Amino acid sequence: MFPRGWPGSGLLLLRLVVGTLLLHDGIAGLMGTPHPASVWLEVIAAGEGVFLLAGLWTPVAGVLLAVTEFGIALTGTDQLRGTVLLATMGIALAILGPGGWSIDARLFGRKRLDI
Repeated sequence: MFPRGWPGSGLLLLRLVVGTLLLHDGIAGLMGTPHPASVWLEVIAAGEGVFLLAGLWTPVAGVLLAVTEFGIALTGTDQLRGTVLLATMGIALAILGPGGWSIDARLFGRKRLDI
């Protein structure tokens, strides 16, 4: 659930890229986009990006990301491919987890029990 090494590095890279793109889209949504109906969804997605960057509640943030990006696609967007790609990455992160370098790994990772 919380791999380190190369798999953990890959999950960290995936989280960083998705989180950065979501923050960029959220800031662009606040600066003004041609589709004002999706501005709130972009801001919500930016909040999810913060959780993904930190690796906090990653499965929940991934599912919410997929739902939010689906809503953005329904309201109409010029970048449908990017929206579908971000939704797919959200689902992948929800399934795979955050990796070893995350807050989730610190909170819920392997515990040692001394008996």
